[in-house]
Formats: sequence, C-alpha cells, structure tokens
Amino acid sequence: MSVEVRVPTLGESVTEATVATWFKKPGDTVAVDEMLCELETDKVTVEVPSPSAGTLAEIVAAEGETVGVDALLATLSAGEGAAPAPAAADPAEAPAASGGDAVDVMVPTLGESVTEATVSTWFKAVGDTVAQDEMLCELETDKVSVEVPAPASGVLSEIVAPEGSTVNASAKLAVIGGAAASAAPAPAAAPAAAPAAASADVKNAPSAEKLMAEKGLSPDQVQGTGRDGRIMKEDVMKAGSAPAAAPTPAPAPAPATAPRAPVSADDAAREERVKMTRLRQTIARRLKDAQNTAAILTTYNEVDMTEVMALRNQYKDQFEKKHGVRLGFMSFFTKACCHALKEVPEVNAEIDGTDIVYKNFVHMGVAAGTPQGLVVPVIRDADQMSFADIEKAIAEKGRRARDGKLSMAEMQGGTFTISNGGVYGSLMSSPILNPPQSGILGMHKIQDRPMVINGEIKIRPMMYLALSYDHRIVDGKGAVTFLVRVKEALEDPRRLLMDL
Repeated sequence: MSVEVRVPTLGESVTEATVATWFKKPGDTVAVDEMLCELETDKVTVEVPSPSAGTLAEIVAAEGETVGVDALLATLSAGEGAAPAPAAADPAEAPAASGGDAVDVMVPTLGESVTEATVSTWFKAVGDTVAQDEMLCELETDKVSVEVPAPASGVLSEIVAPEGSTVNASAKLAVIGGAAASAAPAPAAAPAAAPAAASADVKNAPSAEKLMAEKGLSPDQVQGTGRDGRIMKEDVMKAGSAPAAAPTPAPAPAPATAPRAPVSADDAAREERVKMTRLRQTIARRLKDAQNTAAILTTYNEVDMTEVMALRNQYKDQFEKKHGVRLGFMSFFTKACCHALKEVPEVNAEIDGTDIVYKNFVHMGVAAGTPQGLVVPVIRDADQMSFADIEKAIAEKGRRARDGKLSMAEMQGGTFTISNGGVYGSLMSSPILNPPQSGILGMHKIQDRPMVINGEIKIRPMMYLALSYDHRIVDGKGAVTFLVRVKEALEDPRRLLMDL
C-alpha cells in the first residue's frame, strides 16, 4: 500500500516553502512520526514527520525545490520491508502477541506553532482497564485543550507524565499494556536509550547552522527546542541576544515579589495561590505585547438601537422558525462592520514589517468569555454570509468555546474583532487589539437615556461603541469614519440591504 507524504499547513499567510534537507533516502525504513525532511519558509522551519511506518519509496520534491501547501513530497510503501515496525505498534496485534506487549500513549498533534502542553487531568489511574479511543487524559496548551484517547485497548500500566507536568510535542504520556502488569518495566528502559540514540544523529536546522556561523556561535552555546533537542533558527536568534541579559540573572525573582506588599501570617493563611493556566498566561502575554507593539488609540460614539430592536422584534419569531436559530444583535453588528470595513480597508489590514497587508475579505473574530479565559473564534468570510449564517456560526463557535473544544485553526486568521462587554453590563470600555489585527470594536450595554430628537426629549435605547485601532496604520479620520458608518448602518438597517 502506498502512502503519500504531503506538505503540512505552513502557517498564516504562508503559501510555499523550500525543501531544505531530507533525512531519509529511498529504500530506508521509517517509523511513524519519524522525521523525514525539513522545510523552510520565510518565517519558520517546518519538520515533516512520517505519517505511517513503512519504506520510503520515492522522493518527489528534492532538496532545494519550492513546494506549495499540500504538495506531494514523497511516497511511502507499507510493504514487507516495513513489517517489523508496525508489528510492535499495532494495537490490534499487541494483545495477541504475548499479552504483555506495550503501546505507548504519545502527545497528539497540538497544532501549528504549539510545542508543549501541560497535563491537566488524568481520567484513568494505573491498573485501570481502558478501551480503544476511551479518553485517558486532557492536555492544556496556551491556546486550546486537547483530549488524549487510548490508542489501543488494554491496561494502563504506567503514567509517565503526571498531572501538572509540562510535555513537548513528541513526549510519551503513558503506557498501555496487556493484562500483565509486567509490561510496564519494558518501556521504562526505552526512554533512557532512545534519547542517546536520537542525540547521536540529531541534525540541526540548516537555517540554524547558517545563523550560528554568521553569529560565531557554537552548538553548545544554544539551547535547542526542536524535536530531540534540535537547534532551530529561533533558538539561535534568542542565543544571539542572550549575552546582554545573561549577566543579570538576579532580577528574575523580583517581578514575583516586588509588587507584593508584606502579608501578615493571618492573611497568608487565608490566601489561596493557584498557578495560572497556560491559556491565561498566553492571554496576559499577548495583551501586553499588543500594548507594547501597537500604537493603540480608542475613538467612541453612540448608537440609537431603536430601529435594530424594532426590526428584530418584528421578525425574530419568523427568523427562528425558518432558520432554526435566534436572531440576535451580533449579526447586525457583524454586517455593519463588514460594510464599514469596505470603506475603510486599513482597519481590516495588518502591518508586516514595513509592509501593509490589505485583506480583501473579512474573517471576523468574535471574543467569547469562557471559564478558562477569553478566546476569539473566527468566522471566516463573514462578509459573504447572510444574517442566518452569521447567527448559526456565532452560536456554534460560542458553544464550542465554552466547552473548550475549539481547535487551533478556528482561532487563527482573524482580520477584525468584535467584543461584546455589554452582556456583562459594561457601559463603556477601551478594548485591546488582538494582534496582528489593527482594529477591534467594543459593544456595550443598551441603556435607556434621554435624547434630543428633532428638538424634543425622547427616551431611546442607546449603546456606546468603542473602536480601538492601531494608529501606526489607521489615521484618526479613518477610525472615526469607520465608527460613523457602523452607527449609520445600525440606526437605519435598510442601508445594509442597499449597500449605502
């Protein structure tokens, strides 16, 4: 049987890569997830693991060739030459062999740019019987939670990574054996030998080797974060800037203690210290990075929600009956923003070095609060969707966010974000940008206020709107124009239908 090896997802806005190095040649036997080759893009170095055990039959894309996403790199043959490898790892055959054969439980694919995770919960204990695909544990990355199913039926004979431990993308989590508990010691010896064997022939990234030569660094001066300790280009860049910070290790504990005032023993006994989740740490880092990088400015306006509320009340029952989803306010705001972004495209753009990248589409991020923290699922091509499609997408993404089921892909690629603090009662706020986006709209609570309408004071349902934008790319005129267009579209929803 022939298995194709294709170019994996390379990352946001990256469409092609160069084949840098092949670590295997035709005729070589390869195991599942063994590294076959390395690709270089203009941003990152990407390793390509073997999708299955077998023999490398043909290399289609040679070193130095440029390939696109999903292009064919090579073919594997799962014939007789590959028989020894699957025999040891095949869950179906493992119990039949001797009843004591073990199957390793490995960290699953974590997603693009995610290199490690924290083991948050084990649902099984050593000695428990597990069925194939039964959930064993849950991992928490800085972006999503990942469930780990059992790769085979058997007995959980060993937990290698306990709760709270941090594991890399290729780590072993546990061992599933047959009925015999004696299966556990066998794999225990393997990790000791495996790293030694792996480190003997580890090849650093070609881009890393080149950069080390340019900077005059030796491999022992660089801490590798790639698979099996391989040195990546990013590691060399960090090492190159390390000398300036290296002589001052003393301040390290200061950030944790300096802001903290003395606490009495009585108060300390009533405190509870909980380690931040990886998601919360990432939220904190990204928000601070946004403040440090972008020139964030916020402009405000207010919108009279009378017409939107009237339209919604008039059609909500018919809408729900026909489309099977409730008509909310978010679809109106999404439509209004898409409409305004066409007129002020810089709010939908991003800065890449010294370039401005304009997006001729709208991938709308919708901020959602979850028990784990704030996440921003993305509704792709929102500018092409109907009200019903938008409402369905928002409901589905929100439900998956609350359940912690969002994938990495569902939270990447947004071009603009809407954040609705009004659901929590917020009257006014200044939202923070979601990098690398250049704009975010903050919605707030609808509040009856006295307004002067045609010389008369009337009570109207009003909402404050806030647009935070990156002043490096968006001028004040553009930001104000955008917010005015959103206001106009919401105060007269018919404008959306006529594209005015």
